[in-house]
Amino acid sequence: MKVMLIKDVYKLGRAGEVKRVADGYGRNYLLPQGLAVLATPGALKQSERIKVQATVQRDALNEEMSVVAEQLTGVVLTFSAKASETGKLYGSVTTQMIADSLSEKTGVEINKRHIDSQPLRAVGEHQVQVRLTVDLVPEVKVIIYGEGEEQPIFEIEPDLDAEAEVEDQEVPEEEQPETADEELTQEAEQEAEEEAKEEAEEEAEEEAKEEAEEEAEEEAEEETKEETEVE
Repeated sequence: MKVMLIKDVYKLGRAGEVKRVADGYGRNYLLPQGLAVLATPGALKQSERIKVQATVQRDALNEEMSVVAEQLTGVVLTFSAKASETGKLYGSVTTQMIADSLSEKTGVEINKRHIDSQPLRAVGEHQVQVRLTVDLVPEVKVIIYGEGEEQPIFEIEPDLDAEAEVEDQEVPEEEQPETADEELTQEAEQEAEEEAKEEAEEEAEEEAKEEAEEEAEEEAEEETKEETEVE
């Protein structure tokens, strides 16, 4: 189906844009959540007005969250975890663990839904994005090493430097924009939207697979029937 976005949707588009999405994704999430409307001729007439309003709101939010983005950029987090000889973890470093570590290190409250990553399941360095707004997505480094192993020195130094830089830039919590929590809530909804989109696409693929299998079975039955009639 074709929809027109009336709000920015992470990894999909910006308010006022027309997008083609899976029917289930549109009906079950975008439309009921008030993120989009059907791309009817009447709705399309409002696209320019929606784009202008969204740009003003987006710029204001980006300005308010820019201090937080600076605090998070370049931060290095380290985790020790049980791992096999091949480096695969017995478990994972979850988005909740990353969010908690970021909050503790920077003093900025981070919700796990803002962490744009799957659970990390291997030792090594991982680049993880933190979604503050559609435009502000600072990247942090997550280093995982095996439990009982010494953390390499080259990994420790950047961590200390990043921590010192964050302390220099840290803004007292009470001075952070009052609308930050509101923006983070919106971003959390967008994370749920992304998950719903993936589920809808998986369901569509599964349905298509089942339909293909049914068609193949029907064709096989017809061929068998024709062969029987010929004999």
